[in-house]
Amino acid sequence: MTMIQTLVPPLMPVPAGIAKSRPHRNDNSMLRAAAELTRDLNAPSARIYWADLIVSAAIGYAALAIAMLVAAWPLALVAGVVAIFALFRAGSFIHELTHIKQGALPGFKRFWNLAVGIPLLVPSFLYEGVHNLHHAKIRYGTVEDPEYLPLALMKPWTLPVFVIAAALAPVALLVRFAVLTPLSMLVPRLRALVVGRYSGLQINPAFRRKPAEGDLARQWRWQEAAASGWAITLVALVGTGMIPPRAFLISIAVASGVMLLNQVRTLVAHLWENEGEPMTVTEQYLDSVNVPPPGFLAALWAPVGLRYHALHHLLPGLPYHALGQAHRRLHGALSDDSAYHAANYRGLAPLVARLAVSSWNGGLRSEPIPRTAPAPSRR
Repeated sequence: MTMIQTLVPPLMPVPAGIAKSRPHRNDNSMLRAAAELTRDLNAPSARIYWADLIVSAAIGYAALAIAMLVAAWPLALVAGVVAIFALFRAGSFIHELTHIKQGALPGFKRFWNLAVGIPLLVPSFLYEGVHNLHHAKIRYGTVEDPEYLPLALMKPWTLPVFVIAAALAPVALLVRFAVLTPLSMLVPRLRALVVGRYSGLQINPAFRRKPAEGDLARQWRWQEAAASGWAITLVALVGTGMIPPRAFLISIAVASGVMLLNQVRTLVAHLWENEGEPMTVTEQYLDSVNVPPPGFLAALWAPVGLRYHALHHLLPGLPYHALGQAHRRLHGALSDDSAYHAANYRGLAPLVARLAVSSWNGGLRSEPIPRTAPAPSRR
């Protein structure tokens, strides 16, 4: 996330001369099958979206209230963990907002911002206009991709810094909206800095955001104003003692937990092995990760369809609730030698371990990553 860049130095560039093994393939049969077998799955279900978001947010805020109000630390700790996972799920809908076609879910974006984005200081303008660049075929994995770094090829210390810095993101966001937003309205040079460097949920420290235009600019104005008003109010309530320090610190700890969980998930969303050159669609898919069933823990740490991140890069317009069905169709229809099966992995731990080992060895990996077994071919 961008605000992390204010707290840590830029990550080291990729060392020159690192050799890596990355398949260069164009699996046209996979691309055709992905399009043909999922045409009937493109419509988002308003019932599923609204119910999932409302229930997740309600559980998250109820658990947060319990954690803030109860005196018993064991109960507060359990409630805090529940709040982290529930609010992480609710917050993950920001990803869906960037892909839902305008008018498909009336009112959903505004509700999400009012119920989740602004209270957590991550309004959707921080992601919209940024995430679409990550999906641009000629930008993915290059220096123009705001959501990509070759983490597998970088210095070993970059990984713990990358994860730990996420814990400071809630404080950084509070400063961004409570202090920098109002000041930047009075100082044009500061405003340019805020827009360019501190207005995007990105991991690439070299990325500079351009001012928004059209509808996104209008969305940006009201969301930023609301987030700034909320951040200033929160600081004032804590400063005057209306919100007890303990309750405030617990809320910050929960927000940090959400950010940490998201950062760990980000570590395994891709293999992070591209050194900056453009990649084919198949190569982009193979650099991304699916963690399909039977494992159930991925539903917690990669909710709202994020466990099918590689499939999402093939079909970015597919609603999250359809990705499981799309995966089952493709998994069963494609032959065993299809590239589709090569992006399916077993779980979080092997992927994190692979990334850590690759980084420690200077981008070289000696053992294959555990993957799920391909389905028997139906051809």
